[in-house]
Amino acid sequence: MKYLVTGAAGFIGFHVCRQLLDRGDEVVGLDIVNDYYDVDLKFARINELGISKDNISTGVLASNSTSQFSFIQLNLAEKDSLLNLFENEKFDVVINLAAQAGVRYSLSHPEAYVESNIIGFLNILEACRFHPVKHLVYASSSSVYGANEKLPFSTKDSVDHPISLYAASKKSNELMAHTYSHLFEVPTTGLRFFTVYGPWGRPDMALFLFTEAILKGEPIKVFNRGEMKRDFTYVDDIVQGVLKVADRPPKSNPDYSELSGDVSKSKAPYKVYNIGNSSPVELLDYIHAVEKGLGKKAKMELLPMQAGDVPASHADVEDLMQDTGYKPTTNVEEGVAEFLKWYQNYYSK
Repeated sequence: MKYLVTGAAGFIGFHVCRQLLDRGDEVVGLDIVNDYYDVDLKFARINELGISKDNISTGVLASNSTSQFSFIQLNLAEKDSLLNLFENEKFDVVINLAAQAGVRYSLSHPEAYVESNIIGFLNILEACRFHPVKHLVYASSSSVYGANEKLPFSTKDSVDHPISLYAASKKSNELMAHTYSHLFEVPTTGLRFFTVYGPWGRPDMALFLFTEAILKGEPIKVFNRGEMKRDFTYVDDIVQGVLKVADRPPKSNPDYSELSGDVSKSKAPYKVYNIGNSSPVELLDYIHAVEKGLGKKAKMELLPMQAGDVPASHADVEDLMQDTGYKPTTNVEEGVAEFLKWYQNYYSK
């Protein structure tokens, strides 16, 4: 199988590429490699996959004769270039993980989310329309649940009250995907990820920030004074879920009725799943796991809730288990330990 993985220089995209290559698939990675965070970390991920920074030129497909991986630095907003890539490479499956990430960044840079998450995703859909693929899998987010108060969050629930532009852009992706599934029979599956963490993670995320601050003896920022729960999900568990879903394209279901109340399904070849550990952890327990792994206590700066944030997240993964037989299982202690091992090794170089 030949896969296009967008966001390949990103945290989850890198891990997805690596797992696909390990099982023998051919992979084309795509990423804009913007400076939202450390570009050296992004290029280091691509280097791990077999393509060095020196061999990368914008808009040119770089390959390595010794591996099944190639990479192109490209902005998804460049529609003609993207269509040419699809025409030339003839992908079987597309896994779209490219997006402008971050809830808080969306408060100050909304235009970045429109270009990447709306225009970029539209161009992916158009490419899949004109150069048909067996399956388009794309990253949504647990952020779409917004102001919902019922826990656990279920894909059967309405998600009409987003509380950040990032969340709104991800909800938009689901609606756009359904339109293309309905009109053009593009098989699409959206995956709502829940607080992903692990080796090669993003420097703007809590685990990275906590680790860096504790090692420096600086205070960590603890929002809502620590009274928060998150469904922390280890990255390898996320990747296994992505691959199991990618191997199972949705089919048209003429028997579906909207009266069922399950908005994650459709008459079109369309589906949405949660991928989360379904075992929420108190934020302070997460911090204690970092302290234990580092052998050092954290200094905490207790702060109020941030705009766009939610007090708790909890994934209902019943439909994922029912359809694929898969459920994430890695606990926080194990996952944090693996991250710390990677972090200390990477930054000791």
